[in-house]
Amino acid sequence: MTTVKERPTEQRHLDRVTIRFAGDSGDGMQLTGTQFTRNAAVFGNDISTYPDFPAEIRAPAGSLPGVSGFQLSFSSSRIHTPGDEPDVLVAMNPAALKANVGELPAGGALVVNEDAFTAGNLSKVGYTVNPLTDGSLAAYNLFSIPISTLNARALEGLDLTNKQVDLTKNFFALGLMFWLYERSMDATISWIDEKFSKRPVIAEGNKRALKAGYNFGETTEIFHERYVVAPARLRPGRYRNITGNEATALGFVAASQLAERPLFYGSYPITPASDILHALAAYKNFGVKTFQAEDEIAAIGASIGASYGGAMGMTGTSGPGVALKSEALGLAVMVELPLVLIDVQRGGPSTGLPTKTEQGDLLQVLFGRNSDSPMPVVAPATPGECFEYAIEAWRLALKYMTPVAFMSDAFLANGAEPWAIPDPEDLPRIGVPNRTETAGFYPYLRDPETLARPWAVPGTPGLEHRIGGLEKADVMGNVSYDPENHHKMTLLRQAKVAGIARDIADLEVFGPAEGDLLVLGWGSTYGAIRSAVERLQARGLSVAHAHMRHLNPFPANTEVVLRSYRRVLVPELNLGHLLMLIRARYLVDAIGYNKVRGKPFRIVEIEAEADRLLAELRETAR
Repeated sequence: MTTVKERPTEQRHLDRVTIRFAGDSGDGMQLTGTQFTRNAAVFGNDISTYPDFPAEIRAPAGSLPGVSGFQLSFSSSRIHTPGDEPDVLVAMNPAALKANVGELPAGGALVVNEDAFTAGNLSKVGYTVNPLTDGSLAAYNLFSIPISTLNARALEGLDLTNKQVDLTKNFFALGLMFWLYERSMDATISWIDEKFSKRPVIAEGNKRALKAGYNFGETTEIFHERYVVAPARLRPGRYRNITGNEATALGFVAASQLAERPLFYGSYPITPASDILHALAAYKNFGVKTFQAEDEIAAIGASIGASYGGAMGMTGTSGPGVALKSEALGLAVMVELPLVLIDVQRGGPSTGLPTKTEQGDLLQVLFGRNSDSPMPVVAPATPGECFEYAIEAWRLALKYMTPVAFMSDAFLANGAEPWAIPDPEDLPRIGVPNRTETAGFYPYLRDPETLARPWAVPGTPGLEHRIGGLEKADVMGNVSYDPENHHKMTLLRQAKVAGIARDIADLEVFGPAEGDLLVLGWGSTYGAIRSAVERLQARGLSVAHAHMRHLNPFPANTEVVLRSYRRVLVPELNLGHLLMLIRARYLVDAIGYNKVRGKPFRIVEIEAEADRLLAELRETAR
């Protein structure tokens, strides 16, 4: 296609833009959003993304349950969230419009594929009249474009079916967005050539669609402005765009190398953790062995067996799988072997909201096993931090000979951000030796500092010992039913985990060291909390933010931090798990702010709740 000369348009410089692509689950919205995200990353913007998958695998085309969305925010300054609401909504059909237009602010740009607004599609989602013509969208800057028709014209002459042609229309929309924000198409064209190298006609179709959208932006009279978002001033380094699940997989591969042990990953496919299994399967050359088990119980059983044999046994799942693995987790606690459990949380209970985010598993992971069976728990706060805390989980598991839980969630798992690739020399060495000396060996003789028992792998001459779920005698390791011994061993296992508090970083505070309000969070609420606190501080309010990455044990200074503020607010995507723990352990009158909608917090929600508590404090002081 020949590119025509660009007509003059006004150029506006913006600090931040948030775009939401929405359409049918088969419209390629995730791919479209991912390609724009990669483009923004190459350009040097700071980025944050929020893919929103439909829960139905094969929802009827054009229906509300089948709407798929991808929101991305890109900026010339540091950002922490994918934005509260979109500045631009690209809606490929009436269902996408109806599901998302309520979150588009007045004056926002609304780009729609008018070809999809047929009587049948309108009827499917309850529109009795066409919203593109009845005036109901007057509050928005509406750009009604016959995307399907224009795209089909651009692909005329190619040996493609009508369905194949229609599947490329997402690239038309992407090309239009590239033009609107003055982005080069080169990186996406290279990706298309690589992705469809064995199907050149498909590659050509997608490239034509992309260029057609871009050229439409140049030639149409409906756009009077183009927008520029300058590169962000990130700290120097080499960056890549990364999702939480990608960072998790890379972190565990790195942990294996840093420990100089092979990694075994036993897993059963479950949303939203399955991508970790897919990613780890690609690292066979690094000694990684992946095993797709027939069920969750088999997966963790095989992983415990791998740890018994001297490997780094690991298993991953979501909330329903944690329930199934709970008995075997108790076994791992009893035999005191290193094991890492990955829990990528989703909406529940039961099957719940399998593609939506939630923080509803904290109490289950901490206490969802019979008897007293403590486990350390770590929880990254951003997609990039998943790498760092994957290594931390294995550092604790190996050093203290204990199973460790690594808690992520769907928002972190699927969201993306620029990640500064670390220098391998800066990463901690976490290897521990196996016991080989027979002199003085007892299977439950503990290290005086860590209380870890020795790791003696099968086949080591002279180090034969009993292992299993029955209680063991202190030091000797024989099966024991003695009441006093059981009490002692329970206390020792508890003390081992509690002692980790001496080996982790203090709880950091963003803002004043003491003051009116502390907003305390964990996991993926980080971005919304930090952004809200930044806004509150900019207004001169006495507000601070602390975020917990270690949830068992808590950092040693936690109580000191909590008691340094008049009020403590704990926003969580559950009904108050961390809140319950904080109130019970420290007797602090913390206040919960809890929502379970399957969606992350918006910045304005936390800011408003903080304002409400601060107003109460002012009223009380009168």
